[in-house]
Amino acid sequence: MSEQPPVRAGVIGVGSMGQNHARVYRELPETQLVGVHDVDTEQARSVAEAFGTAAMEMDDLLDSVDVVSIAVPTQFHYDTARECIDAGVSVLVEKPFVEDLEDGRELIGLAERQGVVLQVGHIERFNPAVMTLKDLLADLDIIALEARRLGPPVDRDIEDTAVMDLMIHDIDIILSILGEEARDVYAAGTRGSDYATATIQTPSGRIGQLTASRVTQQKVRELTITAENCRVIVDYIDQSIEITRQSLPEYVKQEGFRYRHENIVEQVLVERREPLKNELSAFAEAARTGSEPVVTGEDGLRALSLAREIDELAGRETPPPTDTV
Repeated sequence: MSEQPPVRAGVIGVGSMGQNHARVYRELPETQLVGVHDVDTEQARSVAEAFGTAAMEMDDLLDSVDVVSIAVPTQFHYDTARECIDAGVSVLVEKPFVEDLEDGRELIGLAERQGVVLQVGHIERFNPAVMTLKDLLADLDIIALEARRLGPPVDRDIEDTAVMDLMIHDIDIILSILGEEARDVYAAGTRGSDYATATIQTPSGRIGQLTASRVTQQKVRELTITAENCRVIVDYIDQSIEITRQSLPEYVKQEGFRYRHENIVEQVLVERREPLKNELSAFAEAARTGSEPVVTGEDGLRALSLAREIDELAGRETPPPTDTV
């Protein structure tokens, strides 16, 4: 049996995120990095030289590849993705998917008509800890989830709020775990748009609590699941899962009867790997086989819709209290 030829890949937008996509496409055995494109031609040439590929005009790139990663600023996602899909090229669009929900729906329909794959870049779905967690969910009677994505101020300009930049990752994860939409949403924010917290409740009564911060002097990426019989902590940075269970009470006779509870802590085996490699490998496989991607355009729209609702609630200013006599 002959081996499958590598999937020909390109990257559009080679800033900090796009450069990593170029690197990974070059490193993966199942993909071939054909070229990169950026409106900053000097940047494109520099990145192309670093990864042994070519800096190409948009039309030439689209004529030469099977798939592209789109890592341009969000306001250009729709136009760029549409051009790629029209050319019959499968696309991975970095999050947030689009600015306008209707634009996203249009892209989904266009990709279906063109027979190409449209994947949204919610990379935490491909964190090995999250991928391992999926195998445990069937045994969990989930009551609530708490996600914290915290960190210090960054040294680069970010137009997106903390909700759109950080919390949207956890919104996608929580919605994918719960498998249902949010019914009630509450949110508050402070420090401009750099700190926000939200609580959602689903029709089944389960609760999700989310916090995103760009003003916390410690980097935290953590998901905690409270279930009927255990507590699960997922650390995205360490790529680890810890499960705490309570054992049956132990009775001890010592000057009368006493009892004690002991917690059993289980460390789940996680096979560590760079999440971006998992993501781009899965994208290339979906494009090669025509199968549904792990993170669909509909998934991207659900996360975006809830993130925008939270952002709006968090950005509202509370009026000062009225003095009373």
